[in-house]
Amino acid sequence: MPEVIRQLPENVANQIAAGEVIQRPASAVKELMENAVDAGASRIDVRVVDAGRTLIHVMDNGVGMVEADAKRCFDRHATSKITSVDDLFTIVSKGFRGEALSSVASIAHVELKTRHSSDDCGIQLNMEGGTLVQETPVAMDVGTQIAVRHLFFNVPARRNFLKSDAVEMRHVIDEFHRVALAHEAIHFTLTHNDRELFDLRPYTLRKRVIGVFGSKYDERLIPVEESTDVVGVRGFVGKPAFARRTRGEQFLFVNQRFVKHGPIHRTIMHAYEGLLPPGQYPLYVLFLTIDPARLDVNIHPTKTEIKCDEDQHIQSLLLPSIRRGLGKHAVAPSLDFDQESSLNIAPLPKGRVVAEPVVQVNTDYNPFQSKATSGGFTGGGLRPGRGQMDAWKALYQKAWQLEGDEGSVAQEERAMQSLASGEVGAQLEAGDEVVVKQSPLFQLQNKYIVTATKSGLLVIDQHRAHQRILYEELVRQLEREGVPAATQQLLFPEAIDLNAADQLFVLQSRDWLAKFGLLVA
Repeated sequence: MPEVIRQLPENVANQIAAGEVIQRPASAVKELMENAVDAGASRIDVRVVDAGRTLIHVMDNGVGMVEADAKRCFDRHATSKITSVDDLFTIVSKGFRGEALSSVASIAHVELKTRHSSDDCGIQLNMEGGTLVQETPVAMDVGTQIAVRHLFFNVPARRNFLKSDAVEMRHVIDEFHRVALAHEAIHFTLTHNDRELFDLRPYTLRKRVIGVFGSKYDERLIPVEESTDVVGVRGFVGKPAFARRTRGEQFLFVNQRFVKHGPIHRTIMHAYEGLLPPGQYPLYVLFLTIDPARLDVNIHPTKTEIKCDEDQHIQSLLLPSIRRGLGKHAVAPSLDFDQESSLNIAPLPKGRVVAEPVVQVNTDYNPFQSKATSGGFTGGGLRPGRGQMDAWKALYQKAWQLEGDEGSVAQEERAMQSLASGEVGAQLEAGDEVVVKQSPLFQLQNKYIVTATKSGLLVIDQHRAHQRILYEELVRQLEREGVPAATQQLLFPEAIDLNAADQLFVLQSRDWLAKFGLLVA
C-alpha cells in the first residue's frame, strides 16, 4: 500500500493557521497594534485604505528589532514573549503564540521596516505569500513600521467573503477601540483613506472613553472601583437611561486584555436587574486585575476567551461594586450603613434651650364615626354620593371638550364626513379582506376606523395605516429611477452629534440617504 500521509509545505500550513488568526482586515489590525504595545511604544499610528483591503499600515516608536530578529519574526511560532512552558502561566503580554506575523505574511504582501537603538540604520524586508523577496537597509527612527497590502491576494475565497467597506471598517474601528481603551497612556491615531478618525492622546481613562465615544458620554459614566487581595476592579458603567439594544459599548478587560467572559457579563447584567427593560444593554468599560497564574488565556487563537478559577470571587466583588456606584448616582436604591452622614447641621449655641414644639391633639376625634360630608359623600367617606359622581362627570366632560381647539374639532368633523362618504373604504385592504364600499364607516375614540368586510368586522389603527401609506409612497418613490426625492431646505440645518465611527457610516451612506430627501453636508 502506498504511503498517503505527508508533511504539509510551510506555506500551506501557514495559510491554514491564517484562517483562524486572520479572519478579516480587522484581525490584522488587532495583531499589529498588540505587537506595537508589547514593543513598549508610546505612540501607535494606524492607517488603512479601503477598510484594510488595499493597505494596513501600523507605525510605532517601540524598541524595534535587530536584523536577525526581523528575519526570524516571520517564522511560525517565533516569539519573544515566552521561552518555556512555565511562562504560559504568567503571561502579561498581548501576544505569545508566534502566529500573527507568519499568518499575515502568508496571505498578503508585507513590508517591514524596523530599527533597534543599538543599530545605526534599520532594515527593510519585503514578503510575498510568506516568501522573502527583498532585503535592504533603510534610514529610519527607532521603532517598527509594517505595511500589509492586498490582504488575501492568494486566498480568493476568503477575499470574496469580505463585506462592504463600511462593514469591514466598522470591525476595524471596534478593534481599534479595544486596544485604545486598554492603554490610555499610549497615543493612538487612526486614519482611513487619508481622513483622520481618531487622535487619542495620553490621558486619564475617563478622558480616553470620552475621546472614543464622544463628549456626550461624559454625563453617562458612573465610576466603579474596588479591590481585594485576589482581584481589583476599576472602570465605568453607564447610566440605565442611556442603554442600547446592542452590545457594542460593552468592554471587559482582564489584565488589560479584551475578553468575552459569559459569567462576568451575566453578573454585570444582574446588577442592572429591575433598571433595564428586556433587550437593553448598558455601557461598561471595566478592568479586572488578577494574578496571571489564575488565568488561562491560551484557549483560542484570537485570545479573547479565558478560563479563570476565581469567577465566584469576582462576581461577589463586582455585583455590589456596580450597585453601589448606581446607588451613589441616584440610579438605584442603595443602603450603606457604614457611609458617614452628609448632612451639614449647624451646632446649637451655648446656653440656648431648644423649645419643645407644641402639638395640638383633638381628643374627640373618632376615625370610625359615620357622618355625611358636605361634598355629598356618605358611609363614613368610603363611597361617593350621586351628587359627587355627577360633579366629577361634568368635570370630565368639560375637560374632554377643552382637549382640542376649534381646528381639531373641525378636522374631526371633516374626517367623519370622509369616512361616511366611503372615500377611505374604497382604498383599504387587509390581506384577502376587501372592505365593502357600501358599508358605513365610523371612527372609534379618534384612533380606530371600524367598517364591515365581506366576512366580518374590520378595525384599523389609523396611525399604523398612515405609516403604511407613507412607507408605500417612499417605496414607489425609490422605484422611480431618475426622479429626485422631494426635499425642503431648512432655514437652520439640523446638527447631529456623532462619534467618528457613526460619522463615517453616515458619510458613506450619503447617496442612499439622498434618495429619501435627506441631504448630509
